[in-house]
Amino acid sequence: MGFYDEMAVMALEMITEFGQPVTISKTELGEYDPETGGESPSATVEQTAQGILLDFTGQEFQNNSLIKQGDKKLKIAAQGLAWVPGLLDKVVAQDRTWSIVPPLKEVNPAGTPILYELQVRS
Repeated sequence: MGFYDEMAVMALEMITEFGQPVTISKTELGEYDPETGGESPSATVEQTAQGILLDFTGQEFQNNSLIKQGDKKLKIAAQGLAWVPGLLDKVVAQDRTWSIVPPLKEVNPAGTPILYELQVRS
């Protein structure tokens, strides 16, 4: 196991210890159904991740005008995720549903995803 693989495992362990489980869901569009001549229904797919929900600091508000009052920073461990969170996905954390807004940051040294940092809005 390489250095960055170990860092990804360590990030998961730390976020699991100090964070909380969060649910990430996405909608997969239905495919064309030749029998009906239309699309099959869309399906919602979910995965559980380990995350830490944080407030933005005053300095971050000053440097980034895209942050709105009530937005949160969500750090998610990359280790063990079935898919990478996307801008159209929803996150359930602390009994609230959050939308992911840009920017979506990936900590990915040497091609090994360790952490995703999301800006979320309810």
